Amino acid sequence: MQAKAIVTVILLCIVALSGFACCGGGGEEEKIAFASDRDGDYEIYVMDADGSNLTRLTNNLADDWDPAWSPDGSRIAFLSDRDGNWEIYIMDADGSNLTRLSNNVASNNADFDWMHSWSPDGSRVVFMSNRDGNKEIYVMDADGSNQTRLTNNPADDRLPSWSPDGSKIAFQTSRDGQSEIYVMDADGSHLTNLSNNSASDWSPSWSPDESNIAFMSDRDGNYEIYVMDSDGSNQTNLTNSPAIDGCASWSADASKIAFESWRDGNNEIYVMDADGSNLTNLSSKLADDRYPSWSPDGSKIAFMSDRDGNYEIYVMDSDGSNQTNLTSNSTDDWNPSWSP
Repeated sequence: MQAKAIVTVILLCIVALSGFACCGGGGEEEKIAFASDRDGDYEIYVMDADGSNLTRLTNNLADDWDPAWSPDGSRIAFLSDRDGNWEIYIMDADGSNLTRLSNNVASNNADFDWMHSWSPDGSRVVFMSNRDGNKEIYVMDADGSNQTRLTNNPADDRLPSWSPDGSKIAFQTSRDGQSEIYVMDADGSHLTNLSNNSASDWSPSWSPDESNIAFMSDRDGNYEIYVMDSDGSNQTNLTNSPAIDGCASWSADASKIAFESWRDGNNEIYVMDADGSNLTNLSSKLADDRYPSWSPDGSKIAFMSDRDGNYEIYVMDSDGSNQTNLTSNSTDDWNPSWSP
């Protein structure tokens, strides 16, 4: 059960980080994109932040997954296996102008391109691919051109995460025999091992002010949330429980971290100050509450919960109050992602 829980948290962290966009602006109504199999296969949907104006953006007989808004909110990148393997696609926020990005002879086989993340200026997309035999980090322009391999080693490199200024990319790698957090310049140069220990370190997440990187590690016997300075110094354990804590998500002002924890016998959403103080269980239900996603202004947190029998999208105020079910159907809704 413990091993299954670890895998589940890690997979959801992959989803959360690939779709994460801190900060945001604009005067338009905030929206939430998500994936749902209510029509028989997973498609991308979007709705207003109060659950109204639900719109299906994709429509095909394959699975579409993991929506990620561009920094200006005009486009959505997502995964699809409509061409026989997982590739990265892009569309306008209304579902128009659908384009396959990671389209080349090398990737047009049983391999996959995924774990996509927009650069802060929206001009590039970083992603993971095993097109060359093992998992490596690649980058491409937002129109799919100039696909470039950034890492090259016989181990697995995954979960790329842009620094807020777009100059660096953090990722996790098994090249040292266990999973570590590395950082490199956006062109693949100046590769540095930040975490450097004999345990497994996963899921790097930059603070919006770029001063810190949160991650999960089992160096103290079970997975906890750690934070370090962006140069790898001052590594600090923020949580301490016999359960699994993971999937750290920063508030836009970098003052708080939301995360998932199994410490109550089921998965719950917790929040704490960035130094680990003032730990609070926000969701506190006899169900699995997962994948916390901050609204751009930090006032709300969207999440997924199976408290009504299947996974639905919920939203709550950042203090846990006013928990509201935004979707209601007999199938599963996943991956809530706020527009900027």
